[in-house]
Amino acid sequence: MPNTSSATKALRQNKKRKQRNKKIKKELKTLAKNAKSLITGKKTEEAKETFRKLQIKLDKAASKKIIKKGTGKRQKSRLAKKIISIGKA
Repeated sequence: MPNTSSATKALRQNKKRKQRNKKIKKELKTLAKNAKSLITGKKTEEAKETFRKLQIKLDKAASKKIIKKGTGKRQKSRLAKKIISIGKA
């Protein structure tokens, strides 16, 4: 329980930020899952479109420090490799 008014306000802010960050992380996970399922289904064009959306979201989340910068880059890199591999096959 916060003792000061500034601590009370900080607690409110933290709750709002937590909800916002949770929502964004859930969107990222959903897009990644959709992209992976499209890749396994060999649907190249739809996978590329989903990947483009995911790239934008990952970059925004990394810039706002919701996820780490390296995490976003790693996820993009791994998905790009998978998309390229189904494009060649």
